[in-house]
Amino acid sequence: MRKEIRAEKLHPPIGHYTDAVAHGDLLFLSGCGPTDNDLVVVGGDDVAEQMRQVLANMRTVLEAAGATPQDVVSITTFLIDMDDRAKIAPIAAEFFGSARPASATVSVTGLAVPGAKVEIKAVASIPGRS
Repeated sequence: MRKEIRAEKLHPPIGHYTDAVAHGDLLFLSGCGPTDNDLVVVGGDDVAEQMRQVLANMRTVLEAAGATPQDVVSITTFLIDMDDRAKIAPIAAEFFGSARPASATVSVTGLAVPGAKVEIKAVASIPGRS
């Protein structure tokens, strides 16, 4: 019933975790950060560009599990600066389209990759699994 998902198109995990775990019809995504395949933060200090990379990485993990952004049921967003919410909200709305996941946003003092301003973890429903 439990299956570890590794999105081969992304950099390997930087710790003892996998990109996502499927359990039944649920998919639990590890935190997706704004990095490229070399673990370089994409977008520099621009939180909007970082958010676009976070969501691109999230899409890659979802696709590896057979899911889409519209299958995401819950997200937790970690932000260094809570004032950045207004900058990333429209980007998230575009990514999720008409599907609106449950959401929480948490202010943090730092993230795993230096220079990252945003990270998202998520739960999705995997179509066709039970």
